[in-house]
Amino acid sequence: MAQDFSKFFEPGRVHRKLYTDPAIFDLEMERIFYSTWVYVGHESQIKNPGDYFATHMGRKPVVLVRDMDGTVRVIHNQCAHRGAMVVATEKGNAPEFTCCYHGWTYHLDGKLKAVPLNHGYPRDFDPSNPKTAMRRVPRVTSYRGFVFASGAADGPALEETLGHMTTSLDDLIDRAPDGEIEVAGGVFRHAYDGNWKVYFENLCDAAHPLFVHRSSIDAAQQQSDAVHSDGSGEIAIRQMRQNGAPYSFWESQVGIWTYPNGHSYLGDYHDDSKLVAALKDPVFRDYIAALEKKKGKAETKRILEVRRWNSNIYPNVSLMSQFQQLRVVQPVSVNRTVVTTYNFRLKGAPEQVFRNTISFANIVNGTGSLVLTDDLEIYNRIDMGLSSEGTEWLQVGRGYHSDVPDAHGGRRGVNSTSEVYIRNMLDAWLGYMNDSRREQARAAS
Repeated sequence: MAQDFSKFFEPGRVHRKLYTDPAIFDLEMERIFYSTWVYVGHESQIKNPGDYFATHMGRKPVVLVRDMDGTVRVIHNQCAHRGAMVVATEKGNAPEFTCCYHGWTYHLDGKLKAVPLNHGYPRDFDPSNPKTAMRRVPRVTSYRGFVFASGAADGPALEETLGHMTTSLDDLIDRAPDGEIEVAGGVFRHAYDGNWKVYFENLCDAAHPLFVHRSSIDAAQQQSDAVHSDGSGEIAIRQMRQNGAPYSFWESQVGIWTYPNGHSYLGDYHDDSKLVAALKDPVFRDYIAALEKKKGKAETKRILEVRRWNSNIYPNVSLMSQFQQLRVVQPVSVNRTVVTTYNFRLKGAPEQVFRNTISFANIVNGTGSLVLTDDLEIYNRIDMGLSSEGTEWLQVGRGYHSDVPDAHGGRRGVNSTSEVYIRNMLDAWLGYMNDSRREQARAAS
């Protein structure tokens, strides 16, 4: 009999088992991370035929690959012989995939190409059987270069699932004068002891910076503006000082918007005079000139007035379109999570714009950064705290009675400290976990 997960929810509260129960985690991997649309990579990571990128759908290892005919595919990273993972390197280019265990070789579309010692098998062994292959993930779709995959054989289309959140992806691409972006500059990868949901719940949490990042805020406020460095210092100071804005700022000038299927973004209600566009930075003036040359002044103004910070696309990706950052969440176990951060180059923008992107990543996403190390401490404390004999129910009710409808089918907090985005993600979680369509994905896998 199917389990009804509604029992773990009360108005403004959620049971802690959602973050600690290994059995629930295992079901999440099938019903959310394999049955819904999850981000698997960007087309710029597989530019040429034969290019591949090894990644995951939840805990399932898969390979994003561009076939010799240019088709983008996602195939399961498993040999049909003895089950070994075939592709061990994270990225590269190859004409075919060969398993290092017994040499079974596959075409880039996953079909079996050659079997050494192909004799002595039972009569019904057929190398041409589609099931004797590195099997394809049923659905793969790209939205303007962002590739998503779903293990469900059918269901809502990608753009239907993304809904209004396509505008956050648009915002990142539109900022490129040439209309194209590419993954560049290496990656940051870190792990923490805690549940994957905790990471998303923190990204749009406007109430935590004053406490979590107190030490770096104090240091930035004490730093003299007369001190200069290679440029990254200014970016760091600005970021830390912004984190130290009083609650009156967060509750009046910043908002939180949520949309169906668990998506949300934190952003500014108004033009933000504090950001780099208003700092009279010569590099930014050159960037604006490049944008205006390609897109005109009116469109450039529209693009730069979009002030989104973290955009969460449920269940596994978050991006900062203003700063060309994208973070991918990979659950490993109920209390172990890996996060990988990618940087994007805006084609047609001055090179210093990309250097600023890297500097910002070093400050915010690097494992030695002043921001991430604070957050990692909190994730680990949450995991340790939830293992105690404390309260069974966790509070997620701030803003519960003041949230209002959004024009695009979602809800938003009257101010950004509302926990509406957590409730929205949990609503999506409940819908996916109780949805009978999960059986289709299980059958397809």
